[in-house]
Amino acid sequence: MMRLDHVSYAVGPDGMEATVARITDALGVERVRGGIHPRFGTRNAIIPLENRQYLEIVEVLDHPSADKAPFGQAVRNRSLVGGGWMGWCVSVDDLTPFEERLGRKAVPGNRKFPDGQELTWQQIGIKGLIADPQVPYLLRWNDGSDGLHPSQAYPPEAALTKLSIAGSPDRVTQWLASPNVDPFEDVDVEWIAPSGTPGIMSVTFRSPKGDVTI
Repeated sequence: MMRLDHVSYAVGPDGMEATVARITDALGVERVRGGIHPRFGTRNAIIPLENRQYLEIVEVLDHPSADKAPFGQAVRNRSLVGGGWMGWCVSVDDLTPFEERLGRKAVPGNRKFPDGQELTWQQIGIKGLIADPQVPYLLRWNDGSDGLHPSQAYPPEAALTKLSIAGSPDRVTQWLASPNVDPFEDVDVEWIAPSGTPGIMSVTFRSPKGDVTI
């Protein structure tokens, strides 16, 4: 199993609250306060989407973990150039083939809920995203986390319908090493020849305000 799990938007210079307000106003939806990722030195806000997907708005914190963890570095790098789409993430059932191919172990991630429950996962590929932002990073949600998946925070009112990515589908297929698997399912993808840094150029959502492209 390989599927698009979420897209990540890095906070701009106006800060978390202003960035979240701009995106939720555009979509006509509510956000959910996510929480702090202590291992990465970041925090996020969540917008649940249909098809067990979600939009993550993420901010780097003034915390030592952010300097050491690749995820914190990736968020900081994107925020320093004004914020915007940082990347996309694919969920898989087994990270072992990617660990073997990349020659390193996946790293654990976690986020605690106010009621004490904890969402945990393993992820890999952030270094690849930093080097080549068109490629996704990968995660595996730990067993028992189904009910805590961010898409379940409230009944979704919006859906991700299209990604515009500056890059090459061949490069992404090579990175995923799964030519017969389509991680996008019902999401339309427009591939654009990059004139600068590759990566997500825009994301289109079906929302209470109609089709909205951010």
